[in-house]
Formats: sequence, C-alpha cells, structure tokens
Amino acid sequence: MTAAPVLSRRALNRALLARQLLLERVDRPVTEVIERLVPMQAQVPIDPYVALWSRITDFDPLVLSGMLERRQAVRGTLHRATLHLATARDFLELRPLVQPVVERGFRTGSPFGRKLVGLDMAEVLAAAAPLIDAQPRTKAQLRSLLAPIWPDYDADAIANSVAYLMPLVQIPPRGLWGQGGDPTLARLETWLDAPMSTEPSIDRMVLRYLGAFGPASVMDAQGWSGLTRLSAVFERLRPQLVTFRAESGRELFDLPDAPRPAADTPAPIRFLPQYDNLLLGHADRSRIITDGDRALPAPTLWVGSILVDGLAAGTWRVADAPSTATMLVSSRVELTSGQRVEMESEAAALVAFLRPKASVHDVRVVTSAG
Repeated sequence: MTAAPVLSRRALNRALLARQLLLERVDRPVTEVIERLVPMQAQVPIDPYVALWSRITDFDPLVLSGMLERRQAVRGTLHRATLHLATARDFLELRPLVQPVVERGFRTGSPFGRKLVGLDMAEVLAAAAPLIDAQPRTKAQLRSLLAPIWPDYDADAIANSVAYLMPLVQIPPRGLWGQGGDPTLARLETWLDAPMSTEPSIDRMVLRYLGAFGPASVMDAQGWSGLTRLSAVFERLRPQLVTFRAESGRELFDLPDAPRPAADTPAPIRFLPQYDNLLLGHADRSRIITDGDRALPAPTLWVGSILVDGLAAGTWRVADAPSTATMLVSSRVELTSGQRVEMESEAAALVAFLRPKASVHDVRVVTSAG
C-alpha cells in the first residue's frame, strides 16, 4: 500500500487560506460565503461583518444586516456551544446536530447546570416555551417570569438554562450594522416559521467541514464542532475521501477536488475579527498559530488578529476620539517594507469601513517582534 503523502504545515496553511477565501477576496453572494464557512463565529455582533469584509470584494454590510432583518440569517448557539451566525436553512440543519454539545456544555462546562441539580429541565423548558413564543424575551425577563415557579433554585441559573438548552436566536436590532440592543431571544422555529431538520446529516456536515477547513483529522473536526466520536463518520466517508499525513504523522482527510495550493503560494495581509473560526477550527492549530504566539492579548483590549504570511502574527483595535478613528496595529513579526505598506493599506480600508462617519481616519503600526 502506498504511503499517504505528507503535507507540511505551510501547505496546510495555504489550503486553509484558500478555502477560507483569504488568499484573495471573492465576488460572491454573501449567502454563499456564509454557508461556505459553515458557520461564522458571532459572539461579538460586529465580528461577521469584519470577517466578510476580509473575504468579499466591496462587501456591503447592509446586505448582511438586511438578511438578519428578513430572517434569512440568524445568530444563535451552534458549534462548541458558542454563538454563531448562519443562514436560516443552515441553522435549521446544524442545530439538531450540535444539541448534544450544548447539553454537555450545560451539564459540565457551565456553572448553571451545577446549580440546578435535581431540577427537571424538561419542565423548565416546557414552562419557558410559551413565554418566549408569546414575545421574544431577554434573560432578565425570563428570570423574573420563571424564578417564582422554582423559588428554591438560583434564578439566574434557571434563565441561563433556557438560553443554553432551548434552540434560540438573538433577534434584531442586536447584530444589525450600526445598531445595538440587549440580547433578546426568540425560539428558532418560531422566528423562522420553519421546523428544524428531523433527519440532519452529520456526514454532510463533516464533508462541508473538510471543504472549509481541510485537510483535517478526526480530532480537528471534533474540536471545531464540539462533537465526539466522529471516527465512525470518517470511516464511513473514507471511500469518497483522500488521505494525507501531517508532519506529526496524524492522518488527515480531505475532499478529492478541494484546493491545495502550493506551499509557496503568496499570502496577503488579512485582518480577522476578535473571533474567527479560522483560528478555532482545528484541534491542532499549528497551521495558523505558531507555538510562540499561542497567548494573544486580552480581547478587552485588542479587537482582532492579523495574518502575516498566512500566520496569526499581529493584533488590531480601533481607538475613537472626537471626529477621529485610529487603527492601532501591533505586529509580532518584523515586516518587510512591502508588508508594512500592505498592512497600512488594509488597516486604512478597515478603519474607514468600521467608522464611516469619522472625519479623520488614521493608522499606527508598531512592531513588537522578539
């Protein structure tokens, strides 16, 4: 039997960038790009806008905002029990698949489950459903409505249990471009007036994962989704996949016709939001984050990451002053003159995108290599 080809970290990096549309911007519909990314991190409402700006030529944020208003896209809990943006049809397909992740996270990964030991969660959800169907609710409103029913249990934990376990979405104006508001929750199926899939395909989800993040291992797919025991899925799919080896020896799976650019393919400077699945989509993140750069600055200070030669090697944030918005960029690697020019150009374009009403846009780049 012929040994599987070995792919270097750099080759894996370029394959990932190509699939994540970060080698060059594309002129594609927003819906198509969101679904390609399967789905998009959205803990911070602005994050999907930044992520799409870095991937789509002349991205218009009002297109995504309009999709949220028209309920063609929604924000809610999906992979790894974290907040994501997905198209309506994807959310209805994906949420049933990750429900075990959400339930496990509630039981073992959150303080709320530990505070509600002995409480019948089915009863809690049954009581909450008509309240949320009557009108979307904030967690504070759920707390005040549900706490009197179970006075012996922690009221905050009860409200959070509903947000954890019930398929809910955060509705506009939260998540709209240039707007805000407290997170207000609606039931997924009620908001979309459509049922969740009764026969969701985990095989299809894994294939889409490989299309967006491959070549990847079983552990990578599990880290991305939060699901466990995916080995059987990969074995079932093996006849229609190709395999490689990482430099570590780990087996990697991929779609036969997926792009795998040459390792020396040039990679442009790209700005990422605070949370982006590019950095979170693998158990082994060495293809995108070097060993020396695992510790990133606190998210309260720095908004996002910057790719230099395909690797996470810098951070950025916007500092606001009256009539002026300044993009502050910190690079952890020495930049060539060409890279500095490119970084300044990208930074100027991004700050203008994020702060269109500012009279002055400024960029400051510092290097903290070593």
